[in-house]
Amino acid sequence: MSIFEILAEQHIADAIRRGELDNLPGAGRPLVFDDELFVSGEQRMINRVLKNAGFTPPEVRLRKELADLREALARNPDDEQRTLLQRELNMVLLRLGALRRH
Repeated sequence: MSIFEILAEQHIADAIRRGELDNLPGAGRPLVFDDELFVSGEQRMINRVLKNAGFTPPEVRLRKELADLREALARNPDDEQRTLLQRELNMVLLRLGALRRH
């Protein structure tokens, strides 16, 4: 942790102890993070239409497949099965790399 992060954490902890962060608007409610904060309004609308139509970008599908394969590798003790999973994982990584280059 950097000195800046340590100082920031100390200031936040001090403010909490003094009650300066009590009764803030939105207290107790989850934060809403806008994934498209820096995306234009037009692109945001296009993304919403595609999402509502069930479209998943190829990169997202490949990343999901990658995560599933890594999870399967982690829980599978069989060496032969792990070898097959590793080959499949490598193929997905290659496809993902090729997709990024285009």
